[in-house]
Amino acid sequence: MKISLVIIAYNEEKYIGQCLKSVKENGAGLFEIIVVNNASTDGTESMARGFPEIKVVTESVKGITKARQRGLLEAKGDLIAFIDADTKMPKGWVDKVQYFFKKYPKIVCLSGPYIYYDFSFFAQKMTWLYNLALIWPAYFLVGYMVVGGNFVARKKALEDIGGFDLGINFYGEDADIARRLNKVGKVKFIQRFCMHTSARRLRGEGAFIMAMRYTINFLSVVITKKPATKEYKDIR
Repeated sequence: MKISLVIIAYNEEKYIGQCLKSVKENGAGLFEIIVVNNASTDGTESMARGFPEIKVVTESVKGITKARQRGLLEAKGDLIAFIDADTKMPKGWVDKVQYFFKKYPKIVCLSGPYIYYDFSFFAQKMTWLYNLALIWPAYFLVGYMVVGGNFVARKKALEDIGGFDLGINFYGEDADIARRLNKVGKVKFIQRFCMHTSARRLRGEGAFIMAMRYTINFLSVVITKKPATKEYKDIR
């Protein structure tokens, strides 16, 4: 299966270089790598273009769902993988994508948790407890879960559901895509399919507040099909 990797980037000159370096080191087997420069006003685009093997496209209308939709339209692979610009791809991540889609041929989407590479040991343990107490019960209860900076979906399935909901600004976008993909196939959330990411939003918003916001918006999408929180803050 051909895997297209789409990286969403808004004002990410501080992080995009290390992200692309990790993809270059650990992304063997990818069909193509696409950076969607989402209305950045800093050096994000020039940093990304410093990697000649990577395709850089611009989505001038700011918004994560708009950027993801642009990535979907540009991608040519059978599977479309989405990560964020502050992530670091771990070794073996691409192999796991191929393995799990072959092991579970009926799945339309694969996702997994974050590991925060710049968080303290204590904070990592608290995150693990949050996953244990809320993420896993929610997944087993409703049958689907997606982490926005670490998921892979079949392109046809994304097209069948009409792509991403451009009306969603930020919170709940991952729950929404999981909910709608679950209508056309199985959405699998696997603990050992991890992505390393920055804890900047946890620090910027506060871990407890962020956990509550994500929980509330997940439940809102499940119950009302719309997120509860409309506004969001860019943390860079």
